[in-house]
Amino acid sequence: MRRDRLRWCAPLLAGALCAVAATAVSAPPELAELLERLPPSAQAPLRRNAAQWDEWSPAQQSDFRARMAAWDALPRAERDARREQYAAWRALPASEQAHLQAAGERFAALPPDLQAAWRAQFDAIDRSERRGWLLGPTVGADYRMLQPLLAQVPEADHARLLAALRSMTPQQRQELGVLAQRTPPAAREALRRELLSVRADDRNDWLWRRLQH
Repeated sequence: MRRDRLRWCAPLLAGALCAVAATAVSAPPELAELLERLPPSAQAPLRRNAAQWDEWSPAQQSDFRARMAAWDALPRAERDARREQYAAWRALPASEQAHLQAAGERFAALPPDLQAAWRAQFDAIDRSERRGWLLGPTVGADYRMLQPLLAQVPEADHARLLAALRSMTPQQRQELGVLAQRTPPAAREALRRELLSVRADDRNDWLWRRLQH
């Protein structure tokens, strides 16, 4: 099996019924071979999923197969968008997940015509800004101003930067957004490093000094 195919199948196995089917006892030979090629750390959750599958009733298994078929029928772009949304959801703090769940329940209770109007309003927003809302309600609300600071962030700094932004007050994020808009692209990395090095108690003074320059 080609290595590129292995890289493609591994995440699919992790999130779908393939994870259930890939057991040494009952899996088709190709899937069993694929499972054995994965690192032990990747095999463990797949085997746990397989054990859970065995515990499900035939009705539960049938329902899962139906949902998998519906998923496979979606266009590739839609599947990619939903994967991105799910990954963004899992990265959110529990408090923001709870906030969004409550908002989703309120949205679901609205009349269909109002839901459609709100969806249309959201779809009309610039695509970059829509993706900014994947960062959650706290950062998403200020994403337009903060976008220059969030562009091309090294992976090692991504989580720390988001945590810092979420811990700031709305006023601090607004001031940081003004500072980010003023900062030339070549100097934004230095600004991020400086922000991450400043203690939370010192942020007001730091922002005031930087805005005076």
